Amino acid sequence: MTSDQRRFTCEDVKAQAGKVAVLYGGRSAERDISLQSGTAVHAALLRQGIDAIAIDWREDIIGELRRQPFDRAFIALHGRGGEDGTIQALLDLLGIPYTGSGMTASALAMDKVRTKLLWQSLAVPTPPFLLLQRHQEVNEILQAIGLPLMVKPAHEGSSVGISRVLTAEQLPAALKLAARHDSAVFVERYIEGREYSIPILDGKALPMIGIETDHAFYDYDAKYLSNRTRYRCPSRVKAKLEASIAETALLAFDAVGARGWGRVDLMLDEQNQPWFIELNTVPGMTDHSLVPMSARAAGIDFDELVLRILGTSFG
Repeated sequence: MTSDQRRFTCEDVKAQAGKVAVLYGGRSAERDISLQSGTAVHAALLRQGIDAIAIDWREDIIGELRRQPFDRAFIALHGRGGEDGTIQALLDLLGIPYTGSGMTASALAMDKVRTKLLWQSLAVPTPPFLLLQRHQEVNEILQAIGLPLMVKPAHEGSSVGISRVLTAEQLPAALKLAARHDSAVFVERYIEGREYSIPILDGKALPMIGIETDHAFYDYDAKYLSNRTRYRCPSRVKAKLEASIAETALLAFDAVGARGWGRVDLMLDEQNQPWFIELNTVPGMTDHSLVPMSARAAGIDFDELVLRILGTSFG
C-alpha cells in the first residue's frame, strides 16, 4: 500500500468520489460475469450515496465517457478489453482515474506465459510449461511436460478454453478448444493437490481461500454455476504456511507492477509446496466471487470492500 492510498478512508472516498463510471459488460468471453460484477458494484456505490452511472461497454465507450464529466471509473470489466490494459490505456488518454492496475501491469498479468516467465526469474514457483509453436507434435509436448497436463489459452480468464489432459488421446481436442479462444496456447504441468486463492487489497493479503470441487478442476461451471463447489475461508492451512504463501503472493503481485487490488491463484501439492498459477487484476465481484468472500472473513463487508477498491483510484 502506498502512502497516498493509506490516507483515504471510506468516508474520504465517499466525500471525494464525485461522479463514478462503473464500467462493465464488454465483449469478452467473460461478459456475463462482468455484468453480474458491475451490477453488484453499482448497487453498492448507490447505497453509499455515490453518484455512480453503470456503463455497459458495447461499442462507443469513448462517446459514453465523454458525454458526462466523470471524475473516476470503477473497472468491473473482466477478460479482454477490460483486464488486458485496453480500457486502462483509454482512461489514461481521457485523464480519468480508475481502480486497480495500470495499463502495463494489466497487459502483463493477462498474458499468462509472460507472467510465468517473470515469476520464474524471481524464483516464484510456477508449474513448468511450454508455449506451443504452430504444428507442434503431440509427442514433443508430452515429452516436454508429461501427463497429466493443462492446456490453456494464454490470454483468457475464468478458465475459458482450459482442459485437463490425462491421456495422449485427449490432447488434440484440448489443443483445438484452446485455439478457438486464442492464437497463443500453452501447456502446463498439472499439479496434484488443492487449489487456493489469495486476494490482495491495498498492499496486504486477505485471508486465503481453499477451493473444493467435484469437477475435474475449478472450471467455469464450478466457479460460477455449480452450487456444489465448496470454499474454505479460513483455509485450514497452518498459519505459518499460509503466511509464507501470502508473502510470495505479494511478491508475485508486485512483480508485474499490479496495484490496488487483485487475486493470486495457486495450487498446493501433496508436499505442501505452493505453485503459483496466475494473477487476476480485476477479479469477480459476484455472489460466487472469492474476493468478497475473503474480505468478509477479514471483517470487511461488501459495501466497504467496494469503497476501498474505489479508493485505489485516488493518489
